[in-house]
Formats: sequence, structure tokens, C-alpha cells
Amino acid sequence: MSTPDLPLVQSGGCGDGCGCGAEADETYLDCGLDPALVQLLTEAGLDPLEVEDIANVAIQEDLAHGVDVTTVATIPADAVSTGDFTARDAGVVAGLRVAEAVISVVCTDEFEVERHVEDGDRVEAGQKLLTVTTLTRDLLTAERSALNLLCRLSGIATATRAWADALEGTGTRVRDTRKTTPGLRSLEKFAVRCGGGVNHRMSLSDAALVKDNHVVAAGGVSQAFKAVREAFPDVPIEVEVDTLDQLGEVLDAGADLILLDNFTPAECEEAVALVEGRALLEASGRLTLGNAEAYAQTGVDFLAVGALTHSSPILDIGLDLREASTDEAA
Repeated sequence: MSTPDLPLVQSGGCGDGCGCGAEADETYLDCGLDPALVQLLTEAGLDPLEVEDIANVAIQEDLAHGVDVTTVATIPADAVSTGDFTARDAGVVAGLRVAEAVISVVCTDEFEVERHVEDGDRVEAGQKLLTVTTLTRDLLTAERSALNLLCRLSGIATATRAWADALEGTGTRVRDTRKTTPGLRSLEKFAVRCGGGVNHRMSLSDAALVKDNHVVAAGGVSQAFKAVREAFPDVPIEVEVDTLDQLGEVLDAGADLILLDNFTPAECEEAVALVEGRALLEASGRLTLGNAEAYAQTGVDFLAVGALTHSSPILDIGLDLREASTDEAA
């Protein structure tokens, strides 16, 4: 909901002030992001309205309806600084434009951005990612919220890249699950794409996944599949199976995609032979980077790795203000 302190933009339109040009309800504020940044976010497959909302939530959480007391007390209101977002470790970066959106939400004046790398690029420790020049107070107030998102997304991209590299040349792709941080799913799945992975469904409504609890409730695998097909004939259906016997049952029913839950590589190879290309196959459970290639060699189409979004460590990134030159100090 929208409050004076947290002006969330209504989904589906934000007004003429936004680069998207959509219409908004009068109770919501116009999107404040620069049209050029809106275009970059859109090209990356992100919703600028949602990104701005997330930035607002992050900043309001950090300010808690107050001000940055340390920064306000120590830095003159008119002071201007240049800061470098710099990788502390090697990895794959994701979320640079999201970080810019956070800075945009905070900045009370114009700010300049120099982009040294792009989302999805491999970076080395010590490498500059993004340089921002603006009011010092604004930059430091935005620092932690911007870094929280940038480090988190870059960590996911880095972990995904390790899986993508392990699968290179096999024809099998690593993809994510819905085990995401509430409110950050679109960003975290974007980070997976930056790392070379592919996305599973974004929500419960855009595809069906019949799992064990659905099977129990419906009275069987084929019954559950048929119920979904009848209710939603145009929706892609994936069905989770635990045994090769179930595999044959859902294959005959017409499943588009079959999730092989906790199958061994040998069982996956048998499943591939049984299916003969009539459905896509996805392996889940028991997966590690160490056995990823072995599973890929069985011929399955995807490896489902929930750890990409629920357990990836952050990529350490920091913001360092440049020291004023001798002439500026004088």
C-alpha cells in the first residue's frame, strides 16, 4: 500500500513522469526514475515500477522515517563527492541498474554515473563497477541499501555462472526455482539470467507444477495432471515424479515437462531413454557442482537448483569515496 513515507507505484502504470509512459491512479506518485534508466531496466527484463518500489522499501527500512544521523551530523549539506562501487572479490556482477535506482530514489539533486561494466560481466577483485558523483549525504545514505541489493544479486549471478560453466557443452541448462526472497523474486531471477542460467516459472499462475502434495490430494499423478489440464488447457504443465513407473504414467497423459525428483544419474539416463524426446526432463535433488556434469551427460534438459536463490553467498562489493585532490582541499 502507499503511504506518505513509502509511495509505492501502482502496478500497471506510473504516469507521464515515467519513461514507460503508462497511466497511473491519482493516489499513486509518478515514477521518479530517469527515462534512460527506465529503458535500461526494461531491456534487462525488469519492471521499472517494481524496481523503484523495492528501492523505496529498502531506503525507508534503513531510515525508519528519520534521517541518516551520522551523515547529516558530519557532512555539509552542499558537499559533493565521487564514489566507486568496487568488487572486493572476483565474480559475476548483477544489479548495477538496480543500485542506480536506489541512488535515484535518495538523491535530492542530479547525479552523474560512469558505468565501467555491465550486468553479467565477470569481474576481478579490485575492479571498479560503477562510479557515482553526487551530494555526499545522498550517496552515503543510499550506500548500504544499494550494496545490499547489488551484493545479493551478484552473489546469485556468480553461483549460477559456476553451474553454467560446469554444464558448458552438454546441452543441459541450470535453472532456478521459486525458493526466492519474498519481494525480490524478479530481481533474483534476473540475477540467475545474468549468470547464464534460465528461469523456471515466475509465479504460480504462469505454469503448473504438480508436486507430491498435489498428487496425494488428487488421488494420483495422472488424476492430478488431468485435473490441471481440464481446468487450464492452455497452461504448460510440469509433473514431479519419484519413480520410473510414475514417469510412464504422466508421459502417457501428455505432460509437457517432467521433474525427476531425487533420481540418480543412472535412473535419469533410463528416464531419458524411456521418454525419447516426447517431453522435456528436469533433474532435481542430489545435485552438486561435483556431479552436475554426470547428470547432464544423461541427456536431461534442465538441472533445477534451488540453492541458486536461497543459499548463494553474496559477492563482496564496497563503495569508496575518492579523497579530495590537493587543489579541491585548498
